[in-house]
Amino acid sequence: MSRHAIGDIQGCCDELRSLLARIGFRADRDRLWLVGDLVNRGPRSLEVLRFVRALGDNAVVVLGNHDLHLLAIACGCRPARRADTLDEILRAPDRDALLEWLATRPLAHFEGGDLLVHAGVVPQWTVETTLGLAREVEYALRHDPRNLFDHMYGDEPDHWSADLEGTDRLRFAINVLTRMRVCTGEGRIDLRMKGKPPAPGSPWLPWFDVGNRGTRGTRVVFGHWSALGLILREDVIGLDTGCVWGGTLTAVDLDGGQVPISVPCNGYQEPDE
Repeated sequence: MSRHAIGDIQGCCDELRSLLARIGFRADRDRLWLVGDLVNRGPRSLEVLRFVRALGDNAVVVLGNHDLHLLAIACGCRPARRADTLDEILRAPDRDALLEWLATRPLAHFEGGDLLVHAGVVPQWTVETTLGLAREVEYALRHDPRNLFDHMYGDEPDHWSADLEGTDRLRFAINVLTRMRVCTGEGRIDLRMKGKPPAPGSPWLPWFDVGNRGTRGTRVVFGHWSALGLILREDVIGLDTGCVWGGTLTAVDLDGGQVPISVPCNGYQEPDE
């Protein structure tokens, strides 16, 4: 059995199928670790959801910001954006089954010494803290999704404290796990920063370069940061290689030496907004 981690798919189903053929994936034997953002911006989000859901326990999926955005729209708590490509899912005859399955995916998964998240973790969080906060969000998503989505959007609070409570605590956890790219050693985040990492001397660092990170003894697998590209280190694997932006879709064998395998975008490219 192999475990292959794959970067942000975002509706690029043709590329996903091509990549699985390249790595020799067998659904009766192997497992996929998917970093989230299965849907949106790409052309075939509905097919991606159907395909991944059909893999059952052979696909480990964590939620990304685009996945949560789809669930918020379906719940009636958020309007669609102009660049969204989610209408096919929302009109599908199996919509309810697909959305129910998506809403029961975790925000973090830990197994075999590897931690899977969509975006990152602040340095104050250990693996145990990360999983505990993810479970708090997951409970709210399954038991009171409308209230969660009504309060999910926003960039505050921007600093971790164990004393955070209620919707502030849930919003901060969601923002870190699904949106964050940079932070400070004190656990302050800036969600507006995109593109390449800040220049040397900036107080803002890629979250995985903060020296006192509580998860530093764990290999963290993540996506979300297409401008960063492929990151392969002993302690982190970054897999968003920007397929939906005209880049590639990338897989790494988690148990076989971290050799990346990529397939190019199949002609579709998400236009700049």
